[in-house]
Amino acid sequence: MADQTHVLFVEDDDVIREATQLALERDGFAVTAMPDGLSGLAAFRADRPDIALLDVMVPGLDGVSLCRRIRDESTVPVIMLSARADSIDVVLGLEAGADDYVTKPFDGAVLVARIRAVLRRFGHAAAAAQAAESDPRANGAVLTFGEVEVDTEGMEVRRAGQPVALTPTEMRLLLEFSTAPGTVLSRDRLLERVWDYGWGGDTRVVDVHVQRLRTKIGQDRIETVRGFGYKLKA
Repeated sequence: MADQTHVLFVEDDDVIREATQLALERDGFAVTAMPDGLSGLAAFRADRPDIALLDVMVPGLDGVSLCRRIRDESTVPVIMLSARADSIDVVLGLEAGADDYVTKPFDGAVLVARIRAVLRRFGHAAAAAQAAESDPRANGAVLTFGEVEVDTEGMEVRRAGQPVALTPTEMRLLLEFSTAPGTVLSRDRLLERVWDYGWGGDTRVVDVHVQRLRTKIGQDRIETVRGFGYKLKA
């Protein structure tokens, strides 16, 4: 298991849980599958997986609450699974700290592709940092935007001198904005560059993450350009 990507999978439907676990294991993942949120939380704390797949509607501790508990303790990537594409389910999961979501029923190959996309962007945050370092206003590897400082080598952010805790996805999003301050970035571009989607995806993922980032670095630091996208105020 040490050489494999370890997936925590929390799903209460026995058939879906077993079939998905087998499919993931065939693709080379090590999987810990749990039927409810409380056992999922215990497994997370005991095993410290590389990524968590959480169904929204599980007993004991629902998936959204479980995601919040995980996010309180770790920046490990989280993908929410939901049988409904309802906006409330999607937004609640993302606001809880999830990095992406997949709607059930899902194709096994699609799920694997989404897992690998999340893991790739978590493993390659440094690549985005290298692009940010080319900014002429950088002092070494530190970019400054008002009271916000972005250390692209140390992968740290400070606001008014105080450290700001960002998830890897939030950091990737901020780095993408930092490479082009004052430039409007479309949601499609952000999906492609931050979420590694080479195809159209749900732009709500972008919108919720931008809002989460705003709460941490300042509501007025990222401007909405209606009909086009977002830009970081230089």
